[in-house]
Amino acid sequence: MSAAGVPFVLAPVAAVLLLTVVLRPRPVRHTAPRRLAVIRASLTVGAFAVLTVEVLGALELLTVPAFAVAWLLFLAGAGVAAARRRAVTADDPATASGTDAPPAEAGWRASVTGFWRTASRGERWLAGTVAGLLLVELLVALLAAPNNFDSQTYHLPKVERWVAQGDLSFWATAIHRQVTIPPGAEYLLLHLRLFTGGDALYHLVQWAAGVLCLLAVARVTAQLGGSRRAQLLTVFVLATTPMVTLQATSTQTDLVCAAWVVCAATVALDGLRRRAGFGELLALGAATGLTAVTKTSGLLAVGPLLVLWGLGQLRLAYADRPGVGRRLPVAPTVRTVGASVLILLVAATVVGPFLGRVYAEFGHPLGPERLRESVPMERHDPLSVVVNALRIGHTALDTPLAPLRDASAAAIIGAAGLIGVDPQDRAITFGREVFPVPSWYPAEDRVAFPLAGALVLIGAVAALRRPARISPEAAGALRAYASVVVVAVVLHTAMIKWQPWGNRLILYALAASVPLAGLWLDAVLRRSRRTGDGRSARRPIAATLAVTVLATCALAGVLAVSYGFPRRLVGEGSVFTTSDWESRFMRRPQWAEEYRWAADAVRAAEARRIGLSQRNNDWEYPWWLVLHDADGGPPELLALQSVLDHRPAADPAAMDAIVCTGSRKLCADLVPPGWRFAFRDYVGYALPTDR
Repeated sequence: MSAAGVPFVLAPVAAVLLLTVVLRPRPVRHTAPRRLAVIRASLTVGAFAVLTVEVLGALELLTVPAFAVAWLLFLAGAGVAAARRRAVTADDPATASGTDAPPAEAGWRASVTGFWRTASRGERWLAGTVAGLLLVELLVALLAAPNNFDSQTYHLPKVERWVAQGDLSFWATAIHRQVTIPPGAEYLLLHLRLFTGGDALYHLVQWAAGVLCLLAVARVTAQLGGSRRAQLLTVFVLATTPMVTLQATSTQTDLVCAAWVVCAATVALDGLRRRAGFGELLALGAATGLTAVTKTSGLLAVGPLLVLWGLGQLRLAYADRPGVGRRLPVAPTVRTVGASVLILLVAATVVGPFLGRVYAEFGHPLGPERLRESVPMERHDPLSVVVNALRIGHTALDTPLAPLRDASAAAIIGAAGLIGVDPQDRAITFGREVFPVPSWYPAEDRVAFPLAGALVLIGAVAALRRPARISPEAAGALRAYASVVVVAVVLHTAMIKWQPWGNRLILYALAASVPLAGLWLDAVLRRSRRTGDGRSARRPIAATLAVTVLATCALAGVLAVSYGFPRRLVGEGSVFTTSDWESRFMRRPQWAEEYRWAADAVRAAEARRIGLSQRNNDWEYPWWLVLHDADGGPPELLALQSVLDHRPAADPAAMDAIVCTGSRKLCADLVPPGWRFAFRDYVGYALPTDR
């Protein structure tokens, strides 16, 4: 890790803290204003981080000095703005009297101590469990080396490629996902890569995204009329979901996407109560753009949320002008349309440069045809969508009970046959995968969430049927939000094919909908306190079941972070007992020695231009680690196969060496005559005879 760059690692944290002061809402009528300030600050910092990469990449300045200057200027501006905000707040009589801001004694420290003093034992247990899980996840995130499968293939190699070439231009590669999949999360990793010189802190991006998710869903719950206990229940259910605990220590991108989606949700809900100002529009635009540049599937939730926000703004405009009859007033309607356009323009500013490069390369903003046909649904008739939804739900709610899994899968396959839909149809099934697959095991890419999923389903039904029983003060907003969540899930099942690792793809929808679970649980516990006639005799039973479910959630979260794969605290492969290099190959331990064997031979030959032979799903990232030069600089790796029509592959004869993964035959066909060629089970290399 580079010592000179380490202080800059704290720059995003410092920026968020400063901007929390700057962007704190003044009116006390804002729900959870401190959380809103953190969310606004996070969106601002996230947008700055993405745009910094885009601007400096366009200038071919993806270097440590350029990034350092950018962050210093940003921090200086945030510091000046924070100082001015504090000065204005101190001089404002309304603020001093406490009518325009929370009282001074309600600071962060006072809030925490006040909560602990007034909380019930149950609330303390909920908060303590969540805090404990976050601390353990942070420990794992700091100790474990990146070992996610997709990260080895394309998430992390693209970061190394940017560092090596100094810009964001596309390159010849056999792995199209390195250039076609939105890179928003990797943009955040790039900052850490430049400042630290390595990947030791990469996991902190998803961990921080998890914390932001928890803050945002708690605020959504409060906006929907949830009490403090309801907010804690919401946070608890999400924090103990195994997919969340495992992704919080990963270099995957799903938790980052979920964070931006729930930030959009909480800002959009504000639009149901008051007319949006310029700051809210910028925040919504940033959340939309950050979602799109991280994972486009997240827009399936953000889109309906923006529609909800727009309808809320129009309703407020109508309420402000009751004398116009049934017609919407023209001026406020135009204002709402203009505000919507501004949101889209801000979003386009964030994601537009990447989409522009993709369009220029492939003639389509969503990438090549193979990408557009592999993940999105190719059939959209209602019966196919129903079958796809049933399979996605089955995989998401999977449990260790094999008889239950087999029976429900058989029922889905049988029902699909009855309505004339092939459950293995390639038009609704990713690649060559076959439904069903077990997904209950706590592995980061597949693990199911039956408890959280079931609670969300129950909460959604309750919110749609009888919202006043769950949240009497915000029944309309609750029903509207539940409708948006349902629409997002329906859109997902209509647009995304079933796949074995589809549970992580729907994480954004789970995060957005978990407030419904927290509100319903709180309503169950609240009603169970009532005593009297026989009608309420069953309520204590319901409360007991709710407590049992919560205890099971806690157990699931603890087991996932303790024994989850491929990073765990205890057992074989523990982060305490496994070396850095070995932990990188937890999914394929037999490959660890082979990479070093080939790299040793290539380095001994003093090769500089190294040809890379690989297939679409092979691991490229280890080569960037083992083939760096003596000063730690990136190697000159050149692809010998390319799926980009305008980026031809390198000439093998012009290389000093060739390294290969996956296919012996594919590599052997590329080796120039007279070269020495060696290949083991997965890895090989070739060298000229004079080296």
